[in-house]
Amino acid sequence: MQFRHKIAGGDFANAGKVASSVKKILRQLNIDHTISKRVVIALYEGEVNVVAHAYSGIVEVEIDESRIRITLTEKGPGIEDIEKAMEEGYSTATPQVREMGFGAGMGLSNMKRNSDSMKITSTPGEGTVVELINNIRANAG
Repeated sequence: MQFRHKIAGGDFANAGKVASSVKKILRQLNIDHTISKRVVIALYEGEVNVVAHAYSGIVEVEIDESRIRITLTEKGPGIEDIEKAMEEGYSTATPQVREMGFGAGMGLSNMKRNSDSMKITSTPGEGTVVELINNIRANAG
């Protein structure tokens, strides 16, 4: 099963809608709740990062019998220093984003913590691609 969604930069009103729809799909597929919860948290954090930092983005989700693969591709300023960006508390969010309650510098580390595998590639001035993989170890039901 595959699907993709567009995300608009700056559209905080819709941040999290993709994660909500994926949560419903995982529930319908009887994916173990623990795995589902981790996937949804990682995806939500990725969505918020796209909304907060990029001009636009695309989320691609692939679900098969062994894994859930999420690819977030965004057009934006990119990440200058990925290692620094992975540090908890480090953020390049604008004051306006912080005033809305986002930009605490936990997004990438929460994505990594809630994924079995995370790969980031970024070109400053062009954008970033984040690939998240969660293995499906057991199905409920």
